[in-house]
Amino acid sequence: MITNWDDAYANGDYIKGAAEFPGMWAKLASAFRDEMAASGRAELDIAYGNAARERYDLFLPEGTPKGVVVFVHGGYWKAFDKSTWSHLARGAVARGWAVCLPSYILAPDARLSDITRQIGAAIDHVANRISGPIHLTGHSAGGHLVSRMNCVTSPLSAATQERIKNTVSISGLHDLRPLLKTAMNDVLKLDEAEAIAESAALTRPHLPCSITCWVGADERPEFVRQNDLLANIWTGLGAATRAVEAPDKHHFDVIADLADPDSDLVACLLHPIEPEDA
Repeated sequence: MITNWDDAYANGDYIKGAAEFPGMWAKLASAFRDEMAASGRAELDIAYGNAARERYDLFLPEGTPKGVVVFVHGGYWKAFDKSTWSHLARGAVARGWAVCLPSYILAPDARLSDITRQIGAAIDHVANRISGPIHLTGHSAGGHLVSRMNCVTSPLSAATQERIKNTVSISGLHDLRPLLKTAMNDVLKLDEAEAIAESAALTRPHLPCSITCWVGADERPEFVRQNDLLANIWTGLGAATRAVEAPDKHHFDVIADLADPDSDLVACLLHPIEPEDA
């Protein structure tokens, strides 16, 4: 039984060298942007709304894209922006896909329902720029947001929704009600009604739906529970789902394989679940 919900979501406290990761991510991201810009395959700070943070970066493969992958960053809806994660586009770009990384207005300046709408607007916008299938992935809070795009209450346009062919929610939070018991809710300002409305596990998937819930085996138990939760519930509601625990991965390094075009994570992202895999 969990009695300390702040501890349940305290990832960095249980990761050796946790403080070093943000700087490492930023350095890798900057180098990747420079590399892609030098080859003419980076379009940066594309506006999808009027606010300063309503921007996305778009990285293009050589030749015509097979489709577009959208990566939504984490940070408990209150930290980071797109510039920290550019390098995670490398794997899908090398496989011939365009990759979009949006920023969004953070809490407390935006409620979670507002952030959900922003991500929908970003995906709708890039869908008008890149043709073909749309695959979604996101980490932690970003895993929550890409899962929300697959709900019957998704803010996506009908045309965009029909192009969503696969989603990988990495360390996603799918039932937000426990966050009501945490100190971070002083920033998030969730109430019970919004927590329920914004929880993918508490609504129905838009069908057809292919979604993998991916978590590090060494993550906090609450993240493993949340990972299994959505796959379990949505299987019963008609979605093609699977739950994966990546061996020897914690909350901060579970996303690293997105940069490796030969990784199992990239393969999972680029290939929707087949009936025999579910």
